[in-house]
Amino acid sequence: MKAAVLEDVAQMTVRGVPDPEVRPRDALIRVGAVGVCGTDLHLFQGHGNYNFDPQGRPIPLTVQPQILGHEFSGEILEAGREVKDLKPGDRVLCDQGLNCVSQGRSPLCPYCASGDSHQCQYYREHGITGLPGALAEYIAIPAVNCVKLPEDMPTEQGALVEPLACVTHSSDRVDRARGRYTFDGAGGTERIRNVLICGAGPAGLLFLQYLRNVKRFDGLIVVSDIREKNLKLAERLGGTPVNAARADLAEAVRELTSGERVHYLIEACGNPAVYRQAPSLIRKQATILIYGAGHKGLDISVLDPIFFMEPTLVAGIGASGGFDSDGRSLTYRRALEWVYSKKVQVLPFITHLYSALEDIHNAFERDFQREDYIKGVLSLH
Repeated sequence: MKAAVLEDVAQMTVRGVPDPEVRPRDALIRVGAVGVCGTDLHLFQGHGNYNFDPQGRPIPLTVQPQILGHEFSGEILEAGREVKDLKPGDRVLCDQGLNCVSQGRSPLCPYCASGDSHQCQYYREHGITGLPGALAEYIAIPAVNCVKLPEDMPTEQGALVEPLACVTHSSDRVDRARGRYTFDGAGGTERIRNVLICGAGPAGLLFLQYLRNVKRFDGLIVVSDIREKNLKLAERLGGTPVNAARADLAEAVRELTSGERVHYLIEACGNPAVYRQAPSLIRKQATILIYGAGHKGLDISVLDPIFFMEPTLVAGIGASGGFDSDGRSLTYRRALEWVYSKKVQVLPFITHLYSALEDIHNAFERDFQREDYIKGVLSLH
């Protein structure tokens, strides 16, 4: 089969690779759509490498090339002999993370047992930790990681359930943290009234819709970015936009909140400047969700200015969740329901479509820097 293989930093080649092996509990997927994620861009640029050897050292791409692509959907071509609930022709989205259930381990590790499946002790991930991803014609993955798509759901829409599942998990972690400010205001906490989302890329826009349409939050949501196209979309989706390149963000936040500042800050941009500016953006003991940082490395000294404000810091990564009776991810099922019901829209994010593997290098080398770029998707169906 053909695949887009990352052979070194910023060197991606479309070439032939062996067809995937289909084990008894696997499904062979003909790839239909793949979202290009910020994590893919970081891996391409050499800002991260999560393919480790047994000693925990990153394996260079020149030693073990990788096939990226972890946001994907497609059609089942073949089901392993032990797979009973999926069949050829079924259209599915896939959870790329292999946990205890995926690997047939029993008993579950403590993380899988607690619903934190993407922190599994034995965790591996297609497209990120060395397992082949979906920038290819085919991919084999445990059938329990596949969730059927509704018949009338576009394949591209199915691929973008994954980033919403990640947003859902991170939001669940914030709810579990129970800082001074919460959305329900219960248990002696104060109700969140003002939110700031830094970054109006796909993640920030998903957080915005999650708050408005899933949490039913009717307070102020300020969305900051430097790209007008993204900010216009954020405004359409219920946010109050602030162009941080044209306005003083701290001053804008003070004005919009009548001097109160925000109870909850979502960092969805990966820019350390957010943390340096945070004291002028947040209330004391506010909650900060660290979501966009992590690939280039975050010097912890950027937290110095907010240390004495005692914020509740929450880190969110992946799409952890518990399992339904079939062993499939509840987080993905929830996210799929919200996308299908249009509580959360993902298709407006897609600004660049690629119809062939040979074209996907444009997303990594050029298009992501364009003013009009929000999300690139490879569409092969």
